[in-house]
This record gives sequence, structure tokens and C-alpha cells, in this order.
Amino acid sequence: MASLIDNWKHVLTTQNLPPGAAMDRVSKWLLIIRASVFPMTLTSGAIGGLLAVAGPTPADANWLYFLAALVGLVVAHAANNMINDYFDTVGGVDTENYVRGQYAPHPILSGMISKGGLLAAIAIANLIDLAILVWLADARGIGVVVFALLGLFVSVFYVAPPLQLKHRGLGEPGVAFVWGPLMIAGTYYVTTGTLAPWVFVASLPYAILVTTVLIGKHIDKHDADAAKGIRTLPVLLGADRARFLNQFLMVSFFVLVGCLVLTGTYGVPALAVLLALPKLPGLLRVQGAPPPAEKPANYPLWPLWYVAWAFVFTRLCGVLLLAGLAANAIYPIFL
Repeated sequence: MASLIDNWKHVLTTQNLPPGAAMDRVSKWLLIIRASVFPMTLTSGAIGGLLAVAGPTPADANWLYFLAALVGLVVAHAANNMINDYFDTVGGVDTENYVRGQYAPHPILSGMISKGGLLAAIAIANLIDLAILVWLADARGIGVVVFALLGLFVSVFYVAPPLQLKHRGLGEPGVAFVWGPLMIAGTYYVTTGTLAPWVFVASLPYAILVTTVLIGKHIDKHDADAAKGIRTLPVLLGADRARFLNQFLMVSFFVLVGCLVLTGTYGVPALAVLLALPKLPGLLRVQGAPPPAEKPANYPLWPLWYVAWAFVFTRLCGVLLLAGLAANAIYPIFL
């Protein structure tokens, strides 16, 4: 059992099995749904819930509905990841030589699951979310359906034809929209049954951070995407400008949190995110420099580089922001 738990931990932190480890059923599904990136979704949902009791206008919170929304978000993220892998495979984007098949096992290309099996898994995930949606919509109203359908639209057409948002430089704005206003404001709405403009503004700092993760990944895939005609934002801007954009957004996170504290949208404890500032100079140096010429020793995600740094930083800042919001819920301090 200990070895299985080690496998699961390794998959959740690296999106890969430990070297030499045998595939088990749980690890297989953690790889298929790309569970290693779920912390971003859990953080967005948790921010939405905490804002109900830590915001400038505390509201009555139904924590059962909050938990249902959080489960729904994670299942939706799993479905989104599988949809991306399915359409990128059948569309000829994902191949053995493409980046997606190099940094981690690809569900279809590695033989973990068939195309039909992946479609079935996508259908099951969406049916689970549909059940949650029906229940929450009955409790909270049509607004829940609007949030869910907007999220499903971006999720499906991120890679699916005819829109293929990722291919048109719209994937990054789409992710900012989903992991910020949709997830955070949507969870707040489900938790409280109400909504206010300040909630959308409060969702922006973390939306910015999640976007830096996707930009980092697309910088890593710049040459491969350009060769396939996939016009992600880094392909449109060029790798150098995209790296500068990521640096700007990482700094902007702290500036925006400070502004939200000064305007009374966040409580003063949200300044806990400043504890991540010592990590910022090194992160900016990494984002501003070319990647290593060769895979660093014991590095699990090669040839990805910028995305890993952005993800770790986003995870740290997300935890600190959640801690600040939780502290403000217990002892509110507003300027």
C-alpha cells in the first residue's frame, strides 16, 4: 500500500509515474484526467466560498452547496482535460513527437485508454456534472445554469472545431475568464444565492496567476505549435514578448491584491500573499531567460520549463491568499 501511495503522490506532483513503477488503476486515472493541475481549480472554488464570509459584505453561506459546486468544478476540469486530449488526438495535433506526448503519458497515445473509452469517460464526467447542476439550479435558480454553460462552452471549444479558441490566441483569455469570474463568482453565487460586482473584481488576481501557467506552457510549446499552425498567444506575440507578458502578470498579481485591500474589497489579511514576494525575483529571472539547453537532473516535466515555475508560484500564492481570506473570515480587518 505504501508503494501505491508513493505512486499517487508522484503522479499528483509530476504528472508521471515514478521511474520503474508499475501502473496501478488509481495512477492510471489520475494520469488520464491530469489530476496534478486540480489545485488551481480547488483554489478558485475555495476563494469563491471564502469570499462569502470574508468579503466586505458577508452573506449567509450554505456549505453543502459550496461543496457540491467544488466537486462539480473538479469533475468539469477532469472532463476539460480529457476533451482537450481527445480532440487534439483526432485532430492530428497530439502525436508521439509533439510536446504533449513527451512530458507525461498521453491517455490515448500511451495506450492507457482507447478513443472510445476516453469519450465514455468524458460522457460520464459530464453526466455527473449535469446531476449536480440540476440539483443546484433547483436550489439557486437559473444563474447556476448560466455559469455552467459558459464554462462548458469554453471547455469544449478550447480545442474543438469550429472555434478552437486555443488555435486563435483566445485560449489564454478563456482560461482567465473560467478560473477567475466563472469559477470564483460562480461558487460565490452557489454558496450565497447572491452576486455583486465586487465579487468579479475580487476574482481577478487569481485569474491572472492561472493565466501565467497556461502562457508558460504555451511558451514551452512555442516552436511546436508554430510549426503546426496553432496560433496560441505566445505564437502570436513571439516567445520573448510572451515571457515579458508573464513577468508583467506575475508582478500585477501583487499590485492588484494591494489595490483590492486598499479599496476594501479584500481584508488586510489578504496581504499574506506578500510572503511569496521573496520568490518573485528568481521567478522573473527564469521567465526572462531562455530555457536550459538540456534536461536538468531529476527534472520530471521536460521539455516543459516555464509552466512548471509558474505553476509552483501560483500554487504558493493561492495557498497564501486562501489563508488570508480565512483569517479575515475569523477576524475581519478592512481599510
